[in-house]
Amino acid sequence: MIIRILIFIMLTFSSFALTAQVSPRISSSLDSSKSVGSGRPRLIFQLEHESGGELKMNERTKETLADSYYSGINFRVGFQSQYRDSVMSVYNELYNYPIYGIGVYSSTFGQEHLGKPFAVYGFVAIPIKPKVDSKWNFNYRIGLGLSGRFNPYNEEDNPLNLIIGSKNNVYIDLGVQANYRLSQKFQLGAGIAFHHFSNGALALPNTGINLLPLSLSVAYSPSSKPFDFRKSAIPPMEDKQELHFNYAFGFKQIDRENDKQYFKSTLGAYYSKHLGYKWRIGAGMDAFYSASGNDKQVAGDKAGSFSALFSYGPAFYIDHVLNSRLYLNGNVGAYLHRNKFNGESSPIYLRAGVRYKVYRDIFTGVSIKAHAGKADFIEWTMGYGLQLKKKK
Repeated sequence: MIIRILIFIMLTFSSFALTAQVSPRISSSLDSSKSVGSGRPRLIFQLEHESGGELKMNERTKETLADSYYSGINFRVGFQSQYRDSVMSVYNELYNYPIYGIGVYSSTFGQEHLGKPFAVYGFVAIPIKPKVDSKWNFNYRIGLGLSGRFNPYNEEDNPLNLIIGSKNNVYIDLGVQANYRLSQKFQLGAGIAFHHFSNGALALPNTGINLLPLSLSVAYSPSSKPFDFRKSAIPPMEDKQELHFNYAFGFKQIDRENDKQYFKSTLGAYYSKHLGYKWRIGAGMDAFYSASGNDKQVAGDKAGSFSALFSYGPAFYIDHVLNSRLYLNGNVGAYLHRNKFNGESSPIYLRAGVRYKVYRDIFTGVSIKAHAGKADFIEWTMGYGLQLKKKK
């Protein structure tokens, strides 16, 4: 199942780079034939070194990361759209011509019981108020992928690793970077990032690893032509209101003493409204099923009852829309009924993930449901959006 996460992420970000150039767009009021650049996406290679920033937030991480020192390397390949491409996609201009791409990551903690993790991930780097005549540029980055080569916890063979129970884990990367242009082809950069490794409670322990490293980088672009940052007028977005119906499933290990993984699922219905092109908010209800409620070792005398199997509650819904098809999804919900023995440890639950419209209003995605920073399970999601209102 972890391998499917990687496949989904790679396809999603690859599609992001392509659909950003072909999604519906108003005609430009400017003459693109006067563009100062080639108009084709600019290829960018970046090599980055990062170090330090281990976050030791509890006793398990303090014990496992004692005497360790983090150091990592990233190699990224990205494509940055220019003005001519934006004629077909309003989102290119809205996000200041973002860079879409694939990254490869390798790291070490200098401790055998942690392993030497690597990761493959998709990313989008969004420029912050770019200026054509400035040697400085800034961006923020969002990345999601799959990591491997961890040395997982084992009671007999590896008892020193108290925070990671699997070789393969989800890799989340958030970053901010400042760059100085040396020439049309080369630039140097410095930044700070946040990395998170977790398996979504697929295998315990799953305390996870959180990092806040500093980085130095060098970037190279084969093209020496000036980049075309021009923009045209963007009309207000049409008023849109939608109903979203989704179903998700996953698996969860409840107890470290019990290796069994239990099936979990989610059924949700949400109303949402667009707040311009970039944001969508709404509210709705979630119902959760936990197969562990059938196990007497988990649920005791309540095993098999409706109340042991199901939980539910309302939630607030927010999307950060990156593209006409791709968006980041977040939820904050409150249980009206929950079962602590199923791993629902907090009355509040959170969700964060990525979703992609595969055909018209049919979408799929992957997200992590969590309680107070502790993962509940990885949700594989599919659903449908029904437009309720559309007026100019």
